[in-house]
Amino acid sequence: MGSTSAVAAAAVAFLGSHFLLSHPLRGPLVRAIGETAFQGVYSLVAFLTLGWLIVAYGKAPLSAPLWQVGDGLWAIATVIMLIASILLMGSLIRNPALPTGGRPGSFPDAARGVFAITRHPMMWSFALWGLCHIAVFPVAKNIILAGAMVILALVGAALQDRKKQQLQPDLWPAWEAKTSYLPFAAIAAGRARLSGFGMHALLGGLVVWLAATWAHIPLTGWAAGIWRWL
Repeated sequence: MGSTSAVAAAAVAFLGSHFLLSHPLRGPLVRAIGETAFQGVYSLVAFLTLGWLIVAYGKAPLSAPLWQVGDGLWAIATVIMLIASILLMGSLIRNPALPTGGRPGSFPDAARGVFAITRHPMMWSFALWGLCHIAVFPVAKNIILAGAMVILALVGAALQDRKKQQLQPDLWPAWEAKTSYLPFAAIAAGRARLSGFGMHALLGGLVVWLAATWAHIPLTGWAAGIWRWL
């Protein structure tokens, strides 16, 4: 039998190792063992700590929900998850934040589509996923796991901005000036317009949203998303 404290310990290990290896320890380790070996170490640590977190979550007992979850909260979470799916799929094309294998990144002339909303649409999609899962399943072990994903996404996005400013000082600040870390902040400031969504974002997001919410039925035994009402 596991415990909630084991989930918390695994979450701390997962987050801590990720942030340490991605930022303060990356440079010294790359210089010491090389980029290829570092990537191997990084992947192994990430795999082991994430595996620990998943196993600890599965073994931990269910605690009493911290609040009642009704159809209203489920409906809000369902809509937000559709937005998160659109952000995720829209982030896969022409995203300057994605790794380029050392090649110069591609920067759009203007922030359009999901990048008008935020320059970190993928990270915010993960954060919204975590927040929605906390909202509709407010038990201790789930709050810890989903909360870890929220922290990983939002702190990771902020740290990524700092790293990109150092690695691409002639490109990233200009991209930051057109976009925003916080969703809709650039639109509110007049630096971006809510337009230019591609079908990969809208249609792709819809398909992912429908498939992912349906998958809750065979995987967890719960109906999620619109499938709760169909």
